[in-house]
Amino acid sequence: MSLIPKSHPRAKSLLIRKRLVDGFDCGLVAKEGLLAQGRGEAFDYLLGEETGKAAADAIRAAAAQLLVADMPVISINGNVAALCPRQIIRLAKQINARLEVNLFYADEKRRRAIIKTLRRDGAGEVLGSKAASQRRLPGIDSARGTVDRDGIFVADVIVVPLEDGDRTRALRDAGKKVIAFDLNPLSRTSQTADITIVDNITRAVDLLTRESKKLRGESTENLQKIINNFDNKENLGQSIVQIRENLSRRAKIA
Repeated sequence: MSLIPKSHPRAKSLLIRKRLVDGFDCGLVAKEGLLAQGRGEAFDYLLGEETGKAAADAIRAAAAQLLVADMPVISINGNVAALCPRQIIRLAKQINARLEVNLFYADEKRRRAIIKTLRRDGAGEVLGSKAASQRRLPGIDSARGTVDRDGIFVADVIVVPLEDGDRTRALRDAGKKVIAFDLNPLSRTSQTADITIVDNITRAVDLLTRESKKLRGESTENLQKIINNFDNKENLGQSIVQIRENLSRRAKIA
């Protein structure tokens, strides 16, 4: 019997929290990742725990960007491996992207656990574990600056799930397009990425997979129009308005 009844008003949020705790217990998630989840959960609450129009528009632009990419790569950390490994693998297969484990709190045991989880859930090759393939990405002093020569190092479009402002800046400086999932529209990651999906990754990743499937038959010209018509700064502003309107509704209810 589950400790979290489906009738609980916060059931979905509690289940996500439990996935992170289970991920920590089995060596996927760093302690700091639990704190990051708490911050994200707070912003999701402010957003009304729903995928708004701004996020939907960003998802559409992200799908178009991934479909025109020559070599898309999805960066994986412990939180992603704990929260939605199967969904991320489905996305990777849909857009023909490579998966690469890239960690801020680098730990080889945790890296191996993440790769094992991804392979168990259906992933093929997972990059980021071979010392001979390591390269340094300029502009990052942390362990995340160590990337795979066949993955992030040569990718033209990179999906960065969850916050990582320093790396997002360095990736853009290296001429790469960055798509970020980030519940905080004010973060450095959100403000720096080319396309920021301000939504819970556990909701948005499946929506991105479906949108990519829907747009697959579009011409490169039409996909490029979708990308060109997207303004990340304006979209982030719409997400902030969503928070404001949600808080206003709550204030009236109170």
